[in-house]
Amino acid sequence: MTLWQLVRYFLYLGTVGFGGPVALVGFMHRDLVEQRHWITEDTYKLSLALAQIMPGPLAAQVAIAIGYFEGGILGATLGGLAFVLPSFLMVVAISVAYVAYGGLWWMQALFYAIGATVIAIIAIAAYKLARSTNKRDPLLWGIFALLTVVTVWAQAELAEFFIFAGMVVLLVRAWPGWKLGVLMGLGGVVLGLAIWFLEFWLRQAGTAADSQDVLAQILLFFTKAGAFVFGSGLAIIPFLQQGVVQQFGWLTEHQFLDAVAVAMITPGPVVITVAFIGFLVAGLAGSVMASIGIFVPVYLFTIVPAPWFKRHRDNPQLRAFVDGATASATGAITGAVVLLGARAIMDVPTALIGLISLAVLWRYKVPEPVIVTISGVVGLILWPLVRVG
Repeated sequence: MTLWQLVRYFLYLGTVGFGGPVALVGFMHRDLVEQRHWITEDTYKLSLALAQIMPGPLAAQVAIAIGYFEGGILGATLGGLAFVLPSFLMVVAISVAYVAYGGLWWMQALFYAIGATVIAIIAIAAYKLARSTNKRDPLLWGIFALLTVVTVWAQAELAEFFIFAGMVVLLVRAWPGWKLGVLMGLGGVVLGLAIWFLEFWLRQAGTAADSQDVLAQILLFFTKAGAFVFGSGLAIIPFLQQGVVQQFGWLTEHQFLDAVAVAMITPGPVVITVAFIGFLVAGLAGSVMASIGIFVPVYLFTIVPAPWFKRHRDNPQLRAFVDGATASATGAITGAVVLLGARAIMDVPTALIGLISLAVLWRYKVPEPVIVTISGVVGLILWPLVRVG
């Protein structure tokens, strides 16, 4: 594999990769590890673990991490840009139409059916990812089950548990001796507490910029979102809602729901919805500033620790920690499928759409963009009937 092959792949995935972070990281494993054999299982797991313990949206971080491990800073930069740029351009185009025509009714119709199909896509991706990473290891499957339950219960992906799971496997499978073991255990506790404190502080702290310049406010708000919100891009949605609707009043509740719908009906990272929000607030400049704010911290939080991860990738303690963190990630992803399914499957038609999509994808291996397109057409037909009924 060359760097340009990897960049072309991320450009392709950013253009046609539907399903949000859960599906996208699954596609990366399927395409790069299982089918094309461009990267090793260890590189993928190292990238996923690094993305899980750092703040920011999951899928973009995994893409940047893979780019770094395979091509250094240039690989991380080009891979990240290739992954994000297609969906950014699509969202800007939709934003222009949205502003011009005062809202897109068909967006709700599309999301009505596509949301159910997306659940089928990410359910299969989560299953395959868990099976390939946890294999037949009872400890990893136990961590998987625990994180699935915790994620559903908390209705959020809790980064503290990724640290905890990694430390458990490290201490059980790669005991370094009492002195190092105690130090590593204390380090894990400190890191977990630091993450918890950052999350707590962000919930309490104000997010307004001192400057009255709306572009500065947009940049600062989305930089904080990218820097301090842990979990996948979906975990950032509640934080964005609190800021852009309740705190700043930039968008109405209806407009924010439309923003989430835009993220779900376009390929690429879900967090690209910030480009839509920024456009509604301050046009193209707002869209660019929001995207810079959300992705620059993600980029830095990936490439700064990545050299250490790369140098110590054969260290038995790091390998054990990565196994635990990856197992916890698969559990959190599965929990996210349950949570998203409860929101997307809202009635009998969407339940049938989800089940049919699951059966077709499982049995016939239909490309995801094809079934998403078909689902969107079904939504356009059903939505007027359901809304009237």
